[in-house]
Amino acid sequence: MMIELKNVTKVYGTRKAVDNISFSVDKGEIVGFLGPNGAGKTTTMKMITGYMPPTSGTIKIAGYDIVEQPIEAKKHIGYLPEVPPLYLDMTVEAYLHFVGGIKGVPPKKRREDVERIIHEVGLTDVRKRLIKNLSKGYKQRVGLAQAIIGDPDVLVLDEPTVGLDPKQIKEIRDIIKELGKKHTIILSTHILPEVSMVCDRVIIINKGKIVAIDKTENLSTALQNSRRYFIKVEGPYEEVVNSVKEIEGVTNVEAEVDSDNTIKLTVESSADKDIRKDMFFAFAKKAFPILELKMLSYSLEEVFLELTTEEESYDENVGNIKEGA
Repeated sequence: MMIELKNVTKVYGTRKAVDNISFSVDKGEIVGFLGPNGAGKTTTMKMITGYMPPTSGTIKIAGYDIVEQPIEAKKHIGYLPEVPPLYLDMTVEAYLHFVGGIKGVPPKKRREDVERIIHEVGLTDVRKRLIKNLSKGYKQRVGLAQAIIGDPDVLVLDEPTVGLDPKQIKEIRDIIKELGKKHTIILSTHILPEVSMVCDRVIIINKGKIVAIDKTENLSTALQNSRRYFIKVEGPYEEVVNSVKEIEGVTNVEAEVDSDNTIKLTVESSADKDIRKDMFFAFAKKAFPILELKMLSYSLEEVFLELTTEEESYDENVGNIKEGA
């Protein structure tokens, strides 16, 4: 395990910001860490990096205890906080050499690292420019670059794309995906599509407690207490809708006429019944052509809202949601 938390709690006065959480991240994984504001995300990230100690519990990075062996543990960590720690009056190149020196990277390796990383994160064209004159997107790249100096095994990225425009978000996302081939990454973000596109697993925290740990598609399946389908059919509106409503197991039908006069339906059935064949035969019997048919699953946004609103807990071992776990 590259990151391992066991029964970690952080208390501020009488409030538990983080309440007895445990999870691990394997080598080479990219894990998304999600939660609403005040859920305990940033506090957890700060404890993982050794910025603040837990009140109780243990955190290990590459096998080293972050409290008992902070120097060794931190050698394996690269950290990008939400606001990158940049010296604005330095050039990009000078700043990265400075960071390498602070991290104790030998001069020869430091030069090699800086050259490679400048190329990896797309800073070649601005390497001689003062950081204060860079756009927010480029400043974020410099923040990523400083985290990578010294080749840490673990990258902890707190809101790495906050405040960026769509083009910059895509560029940073692509960089993170490439970094995931060589580093273990845990990233906090509010941009849910980003998690789906980049991360291998998702951890959702709410009110200081872990409410879900799993792959996105597994969370969707576990939350689904019904089956949902999208179907597009040619035929008279009333007959099309009634044909679906008559199928055994159908619990809800929403329909609308599309611009090409076809009928678009979102159909729900009980979780234990797959009605795709029934719909096919119902429409074939009436000679209504099916133009499109697919099953629908929960989006990550729906999973997130369900888990952080209902305050339930997902058990990946049994594949369901548990009340009050």
